[in-house]
Formats: sequence, structure tokens, C-alpha cells
Amino acid sequence: MKACVIAVGSEMLTPFRVDTNSLIVTERLNTIGFDVRLKVVVGDEVDELTRVLESALAWADAIVVIGGLGPTDDDITREAIARVLQVPLEVHEHVLDRIRERFARRGMTMPEINRRQAMAPRGATLLENPAGTAPGLWIERGSTSIVLLPGPARELTPMIETVVRDRLAPLGRGAGLFRRVIKITGRTESDVDTSAQPIYGRWTSAAVPISTTILAAQGQIELHLTARADNRAASEAALDAAVAELRSALGPSVYSVDGRPLEAIVGDLLRERHLTLAVAESCTGGLLASRLTDIPGSSDYVERGVMCYSNRAKTELVGVPEALIAEHGAVSEQVARAMAEGVRARAATGAGIGITGIAGPGGGTPQKPVGTIAVAVALGQDVQARTFQFIGGREMVKFQATQAAMNMLRLMLIEPR
Repeated sequence: MKACVIAVGSEMLTPFRVDTNSLIVTERLNTIGFDVRLKVVVGDEVDELTRVLESALAWADAIVVIGGLGPTDDDITREAIARVLQVPLEVHEHVLDRIRERFARRGMTMPEINRRQAMAPRGATLLENPAGTAPGLWIERGSTSIVLLPGPARELTPMIETVVRDRLAPLGRGAGLFRRVIKITGRTESDVDTSAQPIYGRWTSAAVPISTTILAAQGQIELHLTARADNRAASEAALDAAVAELRSALGPSVYSVDGRPLEAIVGDLLRERHLTLAVAESCTGGLLASRLTDIPGSSDYVERGVMCYSNRAKTELVGVPEALIAEHGAVSEQVARAMAEGVRARAATGAGIGITGIAGPGGGTPQKPVGTIAVAVALGQDVQARTFQFIGGREMVKFQATQAAMNMLRLMLIEPR
């Protein structure tokens, strides 16, 4: 079953507002077997929305339109639907009475423009909206079901649950789309795909078909697996086997198969081993400590973080010898080691991390260009250091540096030397 989700609102075509409602709708549609083939944001232009609706009617089994049901002139969803279906808009007096009563309960008189919210294309079924004034609408045209829902999330969310349960689920014939996300770090997209494609390439013709999408995100690669089956048990079994096969092929570069971010994985490993951690950061400016402490319960294992940006701070706060900085430079594996060991010793923790580098956009040299990052991890008797060369702007370099540092610690925790 193919679906189209249309979000209406010119504000979502600006940098100041993001369409998140489509994510809610897509997730609910997927669970009942609808494959969302198109998601689009349309501004408050009735001609534009009409064209999108006409196109979707040619192929979609379900069209969900979000927003544009308010009382003002820029709420054009009803008008566009009526134009596409070539039917008039009609006022539903009982809805109008309910809107008037809603205003009256607050000691107000309903503005005349709210009359628009009681209008619907002829033949539409009104959907109860307990949290707002505008009802949703259900319209059937040929083999296509059209759903109109209000934009505010507090109104949309309960309404889509009801629509899915009572009206759309029976159309999905009991099937569902189920997903897993495999998160990988420390490898490039092409490298991951070289190992994974021979495996996932044959799944599309399996008894339970699984489609795979590979995505390059900041500091990691993600494999998104989607299975379609007539019941959850069959999908989960197929996905379990698929995840196990990919984990075996990709090895320890896979850090998460259950949605947890890297900072949560590292935190759980530290907690399991009853270890605490201290970090010393230069170029990342406290970002590593921030990411680690974003996880609830991180006080179990994060002892402290030291932001030692200047050379003087590295010496005074974590004990890096001035001579070591003079000999090797502040951006060096030697200094990163001294930072990791120094912060660990002063904090009396089981693990320590040191990060130093050049985040840019200035400060690079031919020998150490922008993006050069030295990371060291001290764990037990083992101290490992590595130099990375990251690309991108300052924010991206800082994030990748923290990702690399956490991954080094993770690998040491799961494969102690």
C-alpha cells in the first residue's frame, strides 16, 4: 500500500520551522503496512497544493494532508481538496455550534472567520478533534483514501492514532513495515557498503523481503533495514537474522543495533565494568563531556571533565610538562597521552581521555593542517593514542573528534589488551 504525506504551511519552507508531524504520521503508517513513497511540504498556495494532490491521486492508496485547516485566509487545504475533487464546500451547522460553544466557555464570542473550520468538501466524513476546533476529514475517491488532519501536534497525534486504528489499518490487510538501524563508526561509507552489499543484496527476494538503505551521518554510517511481513513475529525474526549476519561481517565497527547513541553505549560499558571516567579536552571545548553527560544516569561513571584550551591550562590543570609541548607541539599524540594520563591520575578514575587538535578554520600548518586531531585513551595499564585527519567545518571537526575518542574507549573496553 503506497502513501503520500503532505504537510501544508509556508512557515515550514523557512529556516525557522521544521516539519516534524510527517515523522509521526509516517511511523504510524509504516506499522500498518503503508509504504510512504512521497513526503512533501507545500506553502499556503492553493494552486500549488492542488497540483500536488492531483499528482498523488494518480498513484497513492492513502494521502494524509497535515495542516491548513485553521480559520484564516492562508488555511487553504479544504479549498484545494474541493477543487481537486470538483465538489463544493458545505457548512456543517453542528460543527459551527460546537465552535461557538467552545468560545463561549471561555467568555468569548466566536469570530466570523472561524466559520471556515465548519466547512468541508461535499461527501467528506468529519473526524472528531477533541483537542481543537477544526475537525479532521476523511474522503474516499476511487481507490484512494484522503485524510485531512490539523497541524498542531497535540491535535494531530491522538487523531492519527484513531484514524490508523479504525480506518487505515483494515486497508493494510494486517501487514506491517518494521525497521532496524545498525550504527557503525570508524569506517567510510564505501568501505561499509563493500562488506555489507553482498549480504543485503540477496534479501529483497527472501521469504520476508528486507530492503536496506545506507546513510552517511556525521561521524558514523547507518544501515537502515526495513522488513515487510503479514505479522510482527515474522518480521522480527527476519530482522534478527539480518542484523546478526551484518554484525558478523562488519565486526566491532558496529556499535549499536538498538537505537542507542555512542555515548550511551560507552556509558553502559563503563557501568558494567564499574569504571569511572575523566576527560581532558582542548579543541573540543567540553563537547565530549557534554555528550557523555547528556545520558541520564551518567553520574555513575563520569567523574569530571577539564577544558584545558591553552598550553598553560594543559600544564596547570592536568600536568602536561611544558617541555613535552615545546618538543612535540600541543597537537601531538605525546601531549594527548599526557592529558589522558594526567586527568586520570588527578581524578583517580579507571579511564581517562585526552583530545587536542586544530578545529579551524585557522591555525593549520602544512605539517598539521586544519582537522588534525590527536586523541589518547588511558585504561588500566594500556594507553593508546592516535592522530586523525577530519574534514569539514569547525563544528563538524569537533563532533568527529569526540566520536573518535568515544569509539577508541569503546573498542578498548570490549577488546582489552
